[in-house]
Amino acid sequence: MQFVSDPSIAIKIQKMEERVRWQASAIVDRGIDQTRLVLTDGQDDTPEFSFLVIGDSGSGQHRGHSPQRQIAQRMLDHRQDSRFILHTGDVIYLVGSSEFYLKNFIKPYREFIVGGEHYNRISYDQMVFNLPFLAVPGNHDYYDLPLAYGLAIQLTYPIRRLLQSRLNFDIGWHGSFQGKAYAQAFLDLLRSVEMRGGLGDHLDRHYTAETDTGRCLRYEPGKFTRLPNRYYTFRSGGIDFFALDSNTFNAPAPLPKTSEGQAYRRTLETRYAAVELEMQELLKQSGTLNPNQPQDAEQLDDIRVKLEQLEEVQRDIDKQLNVDESTVSDVAQLEWLRDRLIQSWRTKGVRGRVLFFHHPPYVTEATKWQQAQTLAVRRRLRQVLDEVSQEIGDLTKGRAIVDLVLNGHAHCLEYLRTTDTGHADANTNWIVCGGSGYSLRRQRVEGAAVTESLNGRDTLVAKSQLFVGREGRGSQKRRPYSFLRIDVRAGEPVKFVIRPFVSEWFQGRWHDRALSEFVI
Repeated sequence: MQFVSDPSIAIKIQKMEERVRWQASAIVDRGIDQTRLVLTDGQDDTPEFSFLVIGDSGSGQHRGHSPQRQIAQRMLDHRQDSRFILHTGDVIYLVGSSEFYLKNFIKPYREFIVGGEHYNRISYDQMVFNLPFLAVPGNHDYYDLPLAYGLAIQLTYPIRRLLQSRLNFDIGWHGSFQGKAYAQAFLDLLRSVEMRGGLGDHLDRHYTAETDTGRCLRYEPGKFTRLPNRYYTFRSGGIDFFALDSNTFNAPAPLPKTSEGQAYRRTLETRYAAVELEMQELLKQSGTLNPNQPQDAEQLDDIRVKLEQLEEVQRDIDKQLNVDESTVSDVAQLEWLRDRLIQSWRTKGVRGRVLFFHHPPYVTEATKWQQAQTLAVRRRLRQVLDEVSQEIGDLTKGRAIVDLVLNGHAHCLEYLRTTDTGHADANTNWIVCGGSGYSLRRQRVEGAAVTESLNGRDTLVAKSQLFVGREGRGSQKRRPYSFLRIDVRAGEPVKFVIRPFVSEWFQGRWHDRALSEFVI
């Protein structure tokens, strides 16, 4: 049972490049860097500043309460002190559809959008933010809904009653159209501008910031708040931020064409079938429950969460079964990251580096820690950092290549630190901020230590220092949703004060609290 479909990596890259008119002559002739922006917010670019982080937020109402709105309201307390908001992906569940931007994004974040007091009048493709809202796409922002399934849901077919009224999935007629809705909401769609005949004027009006990599987009809160590309960089207070699209370098390695590889393939096929049976049983169980009864409503929420988890398992298995030597990986983006990190280390006045993207390379959330996609992203990011390390040599003076990595995808809040991994991702700080609105997940039963098989031995490569996720059972179930405030301190090496904030839904009420801050 596949509720959604995931476009190929090649299609994701192609469609996004078409939308921003990647390297079009009018852009190249003007010397424009389409992967950079400059914040023009009227603030002094001081070495001490704060920013907010959220992720995996894009859900609607949860039977009488709205986690995303609760988090958004708490974020308002920090709005005046924060220079921008980073979003680690999955802006809209379940399939990134434009149909759900009003309910699942514009309405909950209305105070951060110009004209938000009349949020019903705001079109998702016309949003202007009054505080910089800097996003990266998540996997759900690329998903599509098979046509037959969309029709079945919208017509008076039994599955509509089962999935919509009982399980309350955010599913409408269609999906994202291969990431089109995300692009319309956040990116500067130069293709549309060009079709209207005004590309040159547009570039000369909005791409006027001068940098060492050429002219680039000027991001102006309250006026023009488009992003130049699906991956990009910007600088604040001497810190270089790198936003990545991990959806295009998360493909697993092909299965070996050996007897062991074929045996593993059969194992995956068996596991896929078992997951399918489990999903069918859950659907049957949901048909016996009454969403108007509090206890049944809690069970339906758990079933919805479990179904979405199981489908993730199926998609991960499907990626492993269907990958081959011809599968595209986003080499251009990874080479861009390598070159820009090298340049960052060689630029006077840059004192720190932060990466943010969707899929976490290190995590202990129960459904993500051993996904093939997790390991693929870890492997490819390691390769980039290793190449940077070889190139810059002693410039680091013992520091990590990047000071902080922020991710989503795992529905929790987690802080991990790598040990000596044998690679340039060693001794690095990793924070997963993916618990800002959608269904929360538990930590794996295997615990906080992340190991790898190195030279035939299980070796510790990372350890979780903090995990905030779903806990308890029955009436003691706790759902702690979260966001981060990060305060950047002056000086070099840079220091970050991490301030986690939690809104917990417990026994039908919200309980707000701030966790202990820590410095990295």
